[in-house]
Amino acid sequence: MLEDRFPAEAGSYLLWCYLPRGQVMRVGSLGIHTFKRGWYLYCGSAFGPGGVRARLRHHLGASPRPHWHVDYLKPATSIRVIWLCRGLNLEHDWSRRLADLPRAEQPVSGFGASDCRCCSHLVYLPKKPLSGELQQSLRGDWRIERFRLRSNC
Repeated sequence: MLEDRFPAEAGSYLLWCYLPRGQVMRVGSLGIHTFKRGWYLYCGSAFGPGGVRARLRHHLGASPRPHWHVDYLKPATSIRVIWLCRGLNLEHDWSRRLADLPRAEQPVSGFGASDCRCCSHLVYLPKKPLSGELQQSLRGDWRIERFRLRSNC
């Protein structure tokens, strides 16, 4: 099972989610928002029990009672790729760097960022980002592990 390949230790992750058609959705207390067709990159971290494995297991499963903002987006999208980095909290840095990419937008203020001062941890790109372009924008001394989700493609 794919989830078993994720580390049970703390770390950060980046979900590459694809939305095949534009929609209007409620995002919990953030209200109703319009989401355009395209790619949504969600930056998160997991420092609680079970680490990244437990958090990604949650994100890859159904969420009948949404807990995190991304739970509201998941039913309309497919998670295509996951990047993760063990042991470091990079979600704030990654979200700021991704927002600086050409044509990037942060469509919902406060998304995934209710416990920090970031504008948003969700970045929208109209076209699929190139892996090398993302790697360059997230440049750093850390090792990023990549997982492609064939079942969601």
